[in-house]
Amino acid sequence: MDIVLTDVEVRILGCLIEKETTTPDYYPLTLKALTNACNQKSNREPVISYEETTVVRGLESLQQKELVQKIYKADSRVPKYQHVFSEKLGLSREKVAVMCVLMLRGPQTAGEVRGRSERLHRFEGLNEIEDVLNELMSGGEPMVVKLPRQAGRKERRCMHLLSGEPEIKEPELAVTEEAAIHQVRAENERIEKLEHELSCLRKEFNELKDEFDNLKSQLE
Repeated sequence: MDIVLTDVEVRILGCLIEKETTTPDYYPLTLKALTNACNQKSNREPVISYEETTVVRGLESLQQKELVQKIYKADSRVPKYQHVFSEKLGLSREKVAVMCVLMLRGPQTAGEVRGRSERLHRFEGLNEIEDVLNELMSGGEPMVVKLPRQAGRKERRCMHLLSGEPEIKEPELAVTEEAAIHQVRAENERIEKLEHELSCLRKEFNELKDEFDNLKSQLE
């Protein structure tokens, strides 16, 4: 991806994409409506609280990147904002819906994407979602990456690449096993140290006992 977005820009863009479909009568959005959309508690992960000034700076940056447009309508005294995400990147409605879910909800499994994209686009089944994800992960400039499988989860999650390559961490299970190994090693070292100290104490005790026996025999 040539375009790298901040977390604020991703949230703004995702909200514009979502509201275009879910509340078309109120789209494009005013600054106030967009700020409320960014800060809403439902269908968002993580839940945040942006000031309007934060949203304004994000909008200005997105306009420079030609992903958002400011427009003036005759029936409104304030400017409104609309995205040109699909046009700019040449994405189909299906791909935009999947990207929107990943932008607003963070990493998701294919099943989670299907369940959370109903309001944006109706997919026929899980296979269709997986096909779209595979298309977004392929090509010269992939927009989605599949993350390593988490411990205790069967499915791998997918994450958008609008903010650049993610920092891939080792699976939690591997971290847990490594921590357990270090704990056992530390415990073994502690036991070994105690055994050495006990051996030294026994040696000192035997030496003192021999000296005492010698002194006792001289006094008799």
